[in-house]
Amino acid sequence: MEEKFRQQPSDVIKVVLFGPESTGKTTLSEQLARHYNTVWVPEFAREYLQAKWNNERKTCEPHDLLPIAEGQMRLENELSKKATDVLICDTDLLETKVYSEAYYVGHCEAILEKYALQNTYDLYLLTYIDVPWIGDDLRDKPNERERMFLYFKNTLEQYNRNFITLKGDKKTRLTTAVEHIDKLLK
Repeated sequence: MEEKFRQQPSDVIKVVLFGPESTGKTTLSEQLARHYNTVWVPEFAREYLQAKWNNERKTCEPHDLLPIAEGQMRLENELSKKATDVLICDTDLLETKVYSEAYYVGHCEAILEKYALQNTYDLYLLTYIDVPWIGDDLRDKPNERERMFLYFKNTLEQYNRNFITLKGDKKTRLTTAVEHIDKLLK
């Protein structure tokens, strides 16, 4: 079972978009993939939870987190084989861990935590909350953006992850991200 949550070896540079909901992660993932002529790993939870909402009118529950983590790693491992020099990940298991703890009063399945901490990435792009909130069926914490941002930031610091914080409009964020990714590619 554990194999489902493990990263497969890869020579590509892996960059993760990381941060609270509705902070521009997917938009920037797509922009970066286009810029680097590579693939990007979408957020598996979005498709999984949207289907759940459409079929059952239910939101995420603790038992959904392991299937979400498994789906995320399956996508990442498949797409890392198709990437050029860099793989852009719209999320990772560390983000799933943050949501597990924030939504379920500190709870995170041991296997999810193990691989959230064990899987490695070259750079985290922490997206700030200075973009407008856009609601949808799945987003539900518009009044907790600052608290969630601090939770994400503290998590990166706690686990000593290499990260930068992205602020500003789409163009500014893209320019800053490219500048830091280019340093890794040299």
